Amino acid sequence: MYSMRLINVEAFLEREQSIRQGKRVDRRAKVLEFGDDEVTEYAILSHRWIDQEVDYNEVVELVKMDEEVRSEIRQRVGYQKIFQSCEQAKKDGYKWLWADTCCIDKRSSAELSEAINSMYRWYENSRICYAYLHDVPGSSFPTAVDHTRYHKSEGWPEWFSRGWTLQEMIAPRDVQFFNKDWHPIGDKRTLARTLSSATRVPQDILKEGLSSNRPCVAQIMSWAANRTTTRVEDRAYSLMGLLDVNMPMLYGEGKKAFHRLQLEIIHTSNDQSIFAWGFRSMKVRTGGILADDPSFFWDCAEMELMNRGEFIESLKKQISGEELPSIEDDQFGTLT
Repeated sequence: MYSMRLINVEAFLEREQSIRQGKRVDRRAKVLEFGDDEVTEYAILSHRWIDQEVDYNEVVELVKMDEEVRSEIRQRVGYQKIFQSCEQAKKDGYKWLWADTCCIDKRSSAELSEAINSMYRWYENSRICYAYLHDVPGSSFPTAVDHTRYHKSEGWPEWFSRGWTLQEMIAPRDVQFFNKDWHPIGDKRTLARTLSSATRVPQDILKEGLSSNRPCVAQIMSWAANRTTTRVEDRAYSLMGLLDVNMPMLYGEGKKAFHRLQLEIIHTSNDQSIFAWGFRSMKVRTGGILADDPSFFWDCAEMELMNRGEFIESLKKQISGEELPSIEDDQFGTLT
């Protein structure tokens, strides 16, 4: 099992305070340390990536850089996100924080691959998740579509349009939302109705997680249908945790990543809803039985798996006895 690298909240904040006050900084202090997500109590950050993020090397080597470079890094929006997350974690009583921008050394393809395959579990095992909505200026959570303010993301804050934030919303038990000034504007459970309206994810899944009532593959895919990622491969990789699949990262493979994801699901599951994409649309099946991307599953939001008994009872309610004189259980296999 891959260990996660965590920010030592106290060490990060003490270092920042020393820099601000012009004091000597202890270069031996470890800002990032490895921890076990199964036993460590930690907070985790969810956010929309921007151009001014701070990476692993910049966080580790900050005190060794010359003053001009260090000042530039500390003024970035990405650095302020980490700082504010640490402040909030300290306020909430957590000693450790995970942020994807700086807790993964992306120079190592092996580490990046292991981290992406572990990411759903890390969000699921977090004690609290801070969802930072950088484009929400007000003191309350948006409750209705606003195409004027959020014209680039279908009327909702950009956080709702990104591929990776889907699992970051579903996996953690406790998700707290913050506006652009880091003021709290609600949590996942109390906002479940609005979140469901914005994402099409059922309220029971938002409140209780995937284990409460495991949805079928096609329905999970439908939640990602209109979400975007910077790299085309991430449209597939960002769904691995939600679909309980592990596979190596091959950046550069393009849409083949989504084909590979579907093949992995077929190999490990008997969920036949994976073949139900596009049943209401005119999309051409260019990849044979495989969809090219999650958008092909858009019309599967209400699809669910039924066992034979449930399917038979459903048929009996919809079809008269004259039309359906008898139904034998063994006539049906796995049904979608």
